[in-house]
Amino acid sequence: MDEQRGRIDDDPDGLLRRALIDPEASVAVALKVNGLALTDALTVVFHGRADLGTIQTYVAHGPRGAGSAIGANELLRVPCDLDLGDAETRDEAEEAYVEQARTLRDALVAADTVLAIWREPFAELAETEVGISRSIDLGVTLPAHRLMPIALVAPDRHLTVAPVCGARTLAEGRPPLGIACAQQDLARIYPLPDDPERCLAEFAELAAEHARELAERLERQELSVERFLELSGEDPPPPAEPPLL
Repeated sequence: MDEQRGRIDDDPDGLLRRALIDPEASVAVALKVNGLALTDALTVVFHGRADLGTIQTYVAHGPRGAGSAIGANELLRVPCDLDLGDAETRDEAEEAYVEQARTLRDALVAADTVLAIWREPFAELAETEVGISRSIDLGVTLPAHRLMPIALVAPDRHLTVAPVCGARTLAEGRPPLGIACAQQDLARIYPLPDDPERCLAEFAELAAEHARELAERLERQELSVERFLELSGEDPPPPAEPPLL
């Protein structure tokens, strides 16, 4: 599985062997994915808990080596977990692990590539500098789970674009993938292979319509309060600031 782009550097047999012979109740198996367009490298951590019966998936920045310490604030929980339950032998478990690890690797490579393609049209739409956020917490609510700890952000426009995925085991194949556009309390997911210019133009129209509806709702609320205060003989409050676009 040694490829020029998005290759798995560690020998899967060695990784699995270390996991199986680890005497602790919890075992972490690292998977390095290199050669990415925006992130350069990521490390996937499959964390198994014998006491809970789970194998959870996390993604962190950088090519972390064996024995590297990774803080909890560096790990993004991705709900695409290993499922080796159908394996009846160690060889079958190893084969299943390699296949599922490759599935997740391919999903990360695809999402990273598409996000890199989105960067230029996103900057054109935002008409401002677009940055890359590597934070685990984006400070915005997305309508699906994040796939990797990276996003495109235009702070001046309060716009965020990030890869997202559906929750499923890796035994079921590549998880549903998409690109989420988010602005304050508005968000929409677009298919991964869709045209970014069309998606961004549509989202800009949705955001403009949402802003108009919000302004109308606020104006109506203010008028309602003003009328209520007139009934009680109070002076009306000063006008509120317009919503950010």
